[in-house]
Amino acid sequence: MTREQAWNLVCEFVQSDALRRHMLGVEACMAAYARRFGEDPEKWALPALLHDFDWEIHPNAPDHPMKGERILAERGVDDETRRAVLSHASYSGVPRVSLMERTLFACDELTGFLTACSYVKPSRSIYEVDVASVKRKLRDKAFARNVNRQDIADGAQELGVPLEEHIAFCIEALKAHAPELGLAGSVQEQAVNANS
Repeated sequence: MTREQAWNLVCEFVQSDALRRHMLGVEACMAAYARRFGEDPEKWALPALLHDFDWEIHPNAPDHPMKGERILAERGVDDETRRAVLSHASYSGVPRVSLMERTLFACDELTGFLTACSYVKPSRSIYEVDVASVKRKLRDKAFARNVNRQDIADGAQELGVPLEEHIAFCIEALKAHAPELGLAGSVQEQAVNANS
């Protein structure tokens, strides 16, 4: 499956712009890590793009991602990509064995959390997010309460990257794609106005 085919599948099943942007954000982090680890960014983009494609039709465990994986199989998605999608859910029973699987798990919850951190900044921008502010927000259980903090910590540990380094790396990966992720905030608007 090509990246274009994967994106078309996402658009077929996902109507929420926020959920689409989440998957694009995880893709940005996964592609950046693929380059860091000397892996193929296009290959790593597929499970990132597809990992939550069935969330709107299967919003509850254990339906997501198990029932979604069957759809992916019917659409010809390869075994390695489908396994990574399954392994991103700890309750799936599919252990994270490959580096790609561990990276997807590590990036998923953190990407959502970094997006939430961006939205509470004055400019609503990822450009204002730093590691210290993210760590403070992680301790605030009322903030983005649906994000699993333990998954964030476990993800960095499974990846073998210190949490602070992982946060910083993902912030930079999201900054590189901020406009298309809706994370440029008023910084982008200011730049557009300055160029007008």
